Amino acid sequence: MRACKRMLVFSLQRVRTAASTPTWVTVALTLAATALTIAALAGAASAHAQTPDVQWQAMESLNTELPAAVQVFSGADPDIPLRAWYVSVRPGADSVRTEILLSGDEDDRRERLSAFAANTGACVVVNGGFFSMERTPAMHAGLLVVDGEIEAPATRSVVRGDIRYETARAALGVMPDGFDIAWATSRDGRVQAWPEPPPHVPGSAAALEGEPAEWPVEDALGAGPALVSNGQVRVTTNEEVFFGSAIPDTHPRTAAGIRSDGTLLLLVVDGRQPGSRGVDLEQLASIMVDIGADEALNLDGGGSSALFVNGGLVNRPSGITAGREVMSAIGVFCE
Repeated sequence: MRACKRMLVFSLQRVRTAASTPTWVTVALTLAATALTIAALAGAASAHAQTPDVQWQAMESLNTELPAAVQVFSGADPDIPLRAWYVSVRPGADSVRTEILLSGDEDDRRERLSAFAANTGACVVVNGGFFSMERTPAMHAGLLVVDGEIEAPATRSVVRGDIRYETARAALGVMPDGFDIAWATSRDGRVQAWPEPPPHVPGSAAALEGEPAEWPVEDALGAGPALVSNGQVRVTTNEEVFFGSAIPDTHPRTAAGIRSDGTLLLLVVDGRQPGSRGVDLEQLASIMVDIGADEALNLDGGGSSALFVNGGLVNRPSGITAGREVMSAIGVFCE
């Protein structure tokens, strides 16, 4: 962006001086401005396409105060540049549990992660699913199950142009024996998991294929799209009908994933600031594979992306020192 601004000022200078400047100088200035434009565009394209190479280290200052089953890591890639953090939650630890949290604010159904932590006693809180900020109280956009009750149904369909697309979007499920990620729908008070999302492409709607299975979740959080399947990058933007929106673009990000051993991964990537530009969905998926995710999905991002650990905000949401109020969150409890 800074290179583009320099190019614009340089071009205006050329216009002002062209009438009184020798032709060979004008030509040189034009070539220089063109070179700057090409370099800026190439640099932007390169940064956008670059696969992150995040170097991770354990945050011992936080980990010493947490159970061994819950560990926090920080990482950076100075070349893009990026700053990121993730929390690993090992399954089966008696002193640790994970829940999907819903704001208890009766006025607008939104609160900061610090309030979620203070009100519930969670040692780790990360923001959750999409919601409507234009409504008061807020309305969750996608599946939300808390304590076995469907607080918000899965998004049933989406209209793009004049076409209606049936949807089965990625969701994180908290099960009696661990975690799961599935393309989920909800019908008649039941939650179902599908083997595949509909094979939509922009401009052509498809139907759900195969047979769904009952999804016996205690809690569930829908968002999307899916990022990783069977340990491989698989970003189902088209299938989940996120095309035609800003969600695939470069933003601050939050994601959840599961390793093959059942470990839950909660990732936050800062963005919209000089030290961390954010990532697109493909780059986010690449990071999730890098930290060992076998399955993963994108959660709400932008100004909502925040990580709160042991009473403190770990990242800088969109460059500020307090996160946005959100409707849902994922809480890890260290007892």
